[in-house]
Amino acid sequence: MVRQLYSLFAGYTGSVPEACIPVSASGSDRKYYRLKAGNVSVIGVYGADRMENDAFIYIGRHLLSKGLNVPEIYSVSDDGLYYIQEDLGSESLYDAVSAGRAEASLLVTGKPASAAYSARERSLLLKTVSLLPELQILGAQGLDFRRCYPVEAFDARSIMFDLHYFKYCFLKMTGIQFDEMRLEDDFEAFRDRLLSVDGEDFMYRDFQARNVMLRDGEPFFIDFQGGRKGPVHYDLASFVWQAKASYPSGLKSEMVSAYLGALSRYRDVDEAVFMEDLRQFALFRLLQVLGAYGFRGLYGKKPHFLESIPFAMANLREYFSSGPDDYPYLSSLLKKISVPGTGWSGPCVPGSSPAFAESDRLDVEITSFSYRKGIPDDLSGNGGGYVFDCRSLVNPGRYEKYRGSTGKDADVAAFLEQDGGVSGFLGNVYALVDAHTENFLERGFRHLSVSFGCTGGQHRSVYCAESLARHLASRFGSRLRIILRHREQDILTVIEEDSDHTSGIQPDDKRIQGR
Repeated sequence: MVRQLYSLFAGYTGSVPEACIPVSASGSDRKYYRLKAGNVSVIGVYGADRMENDAFIYIGRHLLSKGLNVPEIYSVSDDGLYYIQEDLGSESLYDAVSAGRAEASLLVTGKPASAAYSARERSLLLKTVSLLPELQILGAQGLDFRRCYPVEAFDARSIMFDLHYFKYCFLKMTGIQFDEMRLEDDFEAFRDRLLSVDGEDFMYRDFQARNVMLRDGEPFFIDFQGGRKGPVHYDLASFVWQAKASYPSGLKSEMVSAYLGALSRYRDVDEAVFMEDLRQFALFRLLQVLGAYGFRGLYGKKPHFLESIPFAMANLREYFSSGPDDYPYLSSLLKKISVPGTGWSGPCVPGSSPAFAESDRLDVEITSFSYRKGIPDDLSGNGGGYVFDCRSLVNPGRYEKYRGSTGKDADVAAFLEQDGGVSGFLGNVYALVDAHTENFLERGFRHLSVSFGCTGGQHRSVYCAESLARHLASRFGSRLRIILRHREQDILTVIEEDSDHTSGIQPDDKRIQGR
């Protein structure tokens, strides 16, 4: 794979790469590499889907010809599976507003919601959304939509596909009983309403903060290979109502206003009509993302997607507080799953009990994390728990031999235990958490969170989280359900000990329900 990218690099620059560094691809199946030689740096890409690659390359070159902020594509292999493109740097908009996102996502902040995002973060968001209309309108001019992939336009089939995605991958997973025929009637009415909106512009399809790179403070756009002809409202709804961004309602209004101001430079806009149409697309996007969270979280058991579900629920609650119910039966089901106290306690994973549902046990959620990526969100609504800083402990990550290991590995454990510092640290942790756990059990509480942070979230924090999980399982047994999450490794383990079958079971051998 790398050999083909080296060849493209050499053919374009006339020199051999001195470095080839893998680049994170988020949720994409494509493989990305940063290739460097001297002062030259490019991004090399491998994509197994030739048709998707062709769409990205064609759309990208077209948008660049319109003077829009997209990466230049320098060279493409003969088989269309490899290409090199302009390196836009390493800072995404998503990363640039991470502090505001972390603050906004806290359920108890002690600050007005409007203070969650700083002035700089708000400026970046508003600048980005103000560039969207020219991308959509200028991008559509002269674009051959027949070359889009997998479809050339936003149509009835793709709408129904996404609505059924929500039904089968999320709604059915809740365990709530519903009348499929009545739901289908609302789906068809919803489809017709969406199709009534004019859709002759370029629809980015995946317009979100992760797909915006910042170079010298200017937004550049990537990952538009799913673009097609469609209504402009779709992309705006995707950006403003991105679930885990937790944008305060005032900031959402600012972004919509900034977008409308930019759009008005290209066409006359009836704001009242536009806002009603936008509300329809906001609901559609919420259902789409819930389908994705269901498939990747409830089925695939990916922690990131499970963590995102409560934020989507908050968006649903906000949606229902802002206008009428256009689809009564669908709305009744959405209220049932999104409004606390209406009968649904959590997602049901096939073959197991609800992963985070209420029970007679105390849920102790133990998380390891990297301080570089922020303290984990508290999704319980309690706003409490412990956060322990492991950075005072000796760091295995400084040594080459441990860099490929984690705190789950025996060599790292031996290293940490060698000087005895970790034993004293954990002894103090155990004393605090044990007392807190006993108190919560006596009072009938249902959730306690404990987080361990270190520099990279790989060695010290993982070791401490694993150690506490074993300690609590040994001491409290079936009185607890332990939810052990290593955020940076994307590992989630749920430990539930069956009180009728505990003899001879060591803590590491308890039933594992998710990974």
